[in-house]
Amino acid sequence: MKNSIKLMALAFIIVAMTSCKDDDTTTEPTPMGPDFSGTYIQADQMGRPAVNTVFINPDMKDKFNTTIPSEQAAAFEAMIKTNLEAVSPAYGNTGDKNLLGLGADAFAGLLATDVLNVSTDKPTTFYDGTNVLTGRALPDDVITVELILIFGGEGNLENPTLSDDHVDANDKAFLTSFPYLASPW
Repeated sequence: MKNSIKLMALAFIIVAMTSCKDDDTTTEPTPMGPDFSGTYIQADQMGRPAVNTVFINPDMKDKFNTTIPSEQAAAFEAMIKTNLEAVSPAYGNTGDKNLLGLGADAFAGLLATDVLNVSTDKPTTFYDGTNVLTGRALPDDVITVELILIFGGEGNLENPTLSDDHVDANDKAFLTSFPYLASPW
């Protein structure tokens, strides 16, 4: 056994010595960046959470996720309106509107293009009572805002039990510097 260990050590030393170069120049390795070659496909999108989950029929979810936003309204607006009116009594009567003053047609049109709008000259928020869809800040309660717009009616009074997810805070506070998200549990 001792001879085997000595032979392996000697072999390692010989390989190491014969692998060394005589020159003292060093060549910095070429940095490798991401490889963007190949074909990429869009598989999912979530500009406005819950739109696909709630308003797109199950057999059309993959199609919605792979449709570019500029084509979504034409393909899905009617389906969204039908499902919006089916789930929300706040749109049960002609002329009913949501907190933004949008009827079923206008709100379905807004929801049909699943993008995250970003304003460069207003506060970044999903909805703060004044600014609407000007971005999305980490503490924004996006799901409650969507529930209010879907079920709350004109004054957010029509269906109060359906207009809040009752999740009022994260389990951990956001950080004050990058990456801003708290570490996982």
